[in-house]
Parts: sequence; C-alpha cells; structure tokens
Amino acid sequence: MTVPDREKEQEVETWIALLRGINVGGKNSLPMQDLRSLLEGLGYQDVKTYIQSGNVVFRSGETSADALSIAIRDAISERFGFAPHIIVLPLEALKTALTDDPYGASAEDKRHVHFFFLAEGAKAADIAKLQALSAASEAFTLTPSVFYLHAPDGIGRSKLAAQAETCLGVATTARNLKSVEAILALAH
Repeated sequence: MTVPDREKEQEVETWIALLRGINVGGKNSLPMQDLRSLLEGLGYQDVKTYIQSGNVVFRSGETSADALSIAIRDAISERFGFAPHIIVLPLEALKTALTDDPYGASAEDKRHVHFFFLAEGAKAADIAKLQALSAASEAFTLTPSVFYLHAPDGIGRSKLAAQAETCLGVATTARNLKSVEAILALAH
C-alpha cells in the first residue's frame, strides 16, 4: 500500500524584527498598529509589537532573515515613504544574545546594559578606538552578532555609544537589556 504524496507542511518560526530610527524626533513616523497591520498583510502571523521604537515579534514560514528584512523594509517604504534599516533575528538568536550577555547579571540598572545587534559580523572593528572612547566606568564585549556595552553613567553621555557603529564598521540597532527581556517575553 502506498501513501499519496502530500505537501510537506511548512514549519513556522518565530522571528524578531528590530527597526532602527523610527518614531524619533518626529521623523519616520510609524504607528505600531499600522506596522502590525502591514506585517499581517504580508502574511506573517501572531504579530506583536513592543513600545514605539520598532520591536516586532511575528511568526513566518520564511527561512531567511535577509528576505524578511527586505520584504518588511520594502513594504514600509511603499506605504510610508521611508525605508528603515531592519535587523531580523530568529527567536533562538535573541535567546542566545541574552544568555551570552556578560553584564546583565551584575548591572544595578538593566537600562544601562545595551545590546547593539549587528547587521553582519564586525570583522574590521576598530577595537583600539572603541577602547579609547570607553569611559573608565564602561565595559564592552564584541561577539560575532552583538556588541554589548555596559554604560552605568548612561548611554546619553557615552562617547563610546555615540561612535560604536562607526568603530564597528557595520550597521547596528541598539536595545537595552530591559527591552531585550521584554521582547523575549512577548515572543513566548
């Protein structure tokens, strides 16, 4: 007896999209309800957002983070007239970033630990310049996918934070530990 061929059911994965530079200073306005609707229109499932800075959790059968990033960016560009930089990560990558965080466990304030998610590996990072910009109270760690910065005096005063992307030589988008934990909780 043979079993008829059936289409293999497509596995759906949970993804995190981190948009950079939206809803800041009155520029690149993108209401989260509109962003959720846009992603649902692209066929993504269980779309949820966290705060107004462009943190999205969704499910999709797509297997390429780059393809998802391009599709979301193009849809935003078509509908809203600007194309934000978007880093898309599978849920497991966000979990790994949190697990590998060298500063969160000892930080007094989770808002002072920052994750700069890298668009690609920072192979040409200027470590000497990063060290020169680092204040005595600051610490940083560079991994293949995240630049971690502990800035206990605040990120707004940090010369290192202001120049991190330039020194890393790749596009980034940053979130503090409190936000990363909230995004992960939203995904579950």
